[in-house]
Amino acid sequence: MSGLGGALRCWAALLRQPRRPPRAARSGAVGFHSQTAQAVLTSQLKPHQEKPNFIIKVPKGTRDLSPQQMVVREKILEKIIGCFKRHGARGLDTPAFELTETLTEKYEDTFGLMYDLKDQGGELLSLRYDLTVPFARYLAMNKLKKMKRYQVGKVWRRESPALVQGRYREFCQCDFDIAGEFDPMIPDAECLKIMCEILSGLQLGDFLIKVNDRRIVDGIFAVCGVPEDRFRTICSSMDKLDKMSWEDVRHEMVAEKGLAPEVADGIGEYAQCHGGISLIEELSKDPRLSQSQLALQGLGDLKLLFEYLTLFGIAEKISFDLSLARGLDYYTGVIYEAVLLQSPGQAGKEALNVGSVAAGGRYDGLVAQFDPKGHRVPCVGLSIGVERIFCLVEQKMKASGEKVRTTETQVFVATPQQNFLRERLKLIAELWDAGIKAEMLYKNNPKLLTQLHYCEKTDIPLMVIIGEQEQREGVIKLRSVASREEVIINRESLVAEIQKRLS
Repeated sequence: MSGLGGALRCWAALLRQPRRPPRAARSGAVGFHSQTAQAVLTSQLKPHQEKPNFIIKVPKGTRDLSPQQMVVREKILEKIIGCFKRHGARGLDTPAFELTETLTEKYEDTFGLMYDLKDQGGELLSLRYDLTVPFARYLAMNKLKKMKRYQVGKVWRRESPALVQGRYREFCQCDFDIAGEFDPMIPDAECLKIMCEILSGLQLGDFLIKVNDRRIVDGIFAVCGVPEDRFRTICSSMDKLDKMSWEDVRHEMVAEKGLAPEVADGIGEYAQCHGGISLIEELSKDPRLSQSQLALQGLGDLKLLFEYLTLFGIAEKISFDLSLARGLDYYTGVIYEAVLLQSPGQAGKEALNVGSVAAGGRYDGLVAQFDPKGHRVPCVGLSIGVERIFCLVEQKMKASGEKVRTTETQVFVATPQQNFLRERLKLIAELWDAGIKAEMLYKNNPKLLTQLHYCEKTDIPLMVIIGEQEQREGVIKLRSVASREEVIINRESLVAEIQKRLS
């Protein structure tokens, strides 16, 4: 008790000191004694004292991924990245956080959704909101005029999560971008081709890619009478047409943002139109829209784009949709968004609605915002919504009852006898050195039945068995786990025989 009493007296004396003494008065001795007193007091706490109440959970809008989920996720990413590489993209990675000033001016209405970090070293930082702005910063910083890149990484948005729809606060994006000055619509058409290849390859069901142009959107606003300084805020309302009815969007424009009702009605006449090349030609002759040179430029580029999409054989997957606006402010030209026409749900149950699964567009002015001399580098790109796709694939697998194997082990090294650990270690090392994926139990004398059950449970295809007789005769027993057939092979030819069977 005397030790505890002394510690408590020391602690009480420290508490009577000023809360934040002047810098000159905060000596190293005071800090040392404070740490010592706290350490003594902590060491004297009773071991059975209860911890403060708290719930063990992941932060809101995030999740853990189990080994089974990681297998599915890696297969999705492998297909996506494989497509990016097939089109000549090079990999790139950028920091998870950027200078806050790098991000805030690029998102306008959405910068309030960014996660700001506490100042730790004289820099104000924020977690990246997407992979596009960091890419533009990278191009400007390194004075690059051309680049075809892909990037896979996490981004963070402080918005209301909807986990069942695959919308999180922390999520993974897969981006493909083409930077550089090229002839019109060729890179844009390739981006749409890539989007079709990925969505078809993942077998998510039928899909449609909506296409529009921000110049057409701005042209509609101009001829309908929207003040130019309110283009972006009205655009953010229009961008909600995939989630809300036109009546609700109109109400937001008029009641909340003060737009004149007749102006909103004019926008509605255009925003509810969708079609193909015939609609583009019809709008090109529209008396009111023809007053906007910006809109006519956008319509001309879309007409050329549809010619290229026809040559790529994907025009039937594309719809010119005037309701598409894309809320991010850096888009300057063609914009697009892929939606599933029906989700792979369980029989008799309502399909899962996850919204768009891929999106992108042209952003020709973003790099110039980082360049000290304002040099432009035209860019176009796309982003694949991995989390939403992952939700759909999981649902599809659950409906089909498909099992997921969480390891890639090819061979299990086993023994039916005791004191054969060293022989197993030599054998498994030989397999590893040959590039064969192998496992064994971390026990000196495991039972053979336990080893057999482990192989069957984890779907390991082959088992090699060594015992006294095999060691004496210079052979190994090779067992097929599924058929339970066993063959005897020479010890020297084991690796070659396994590689033959695996191939």
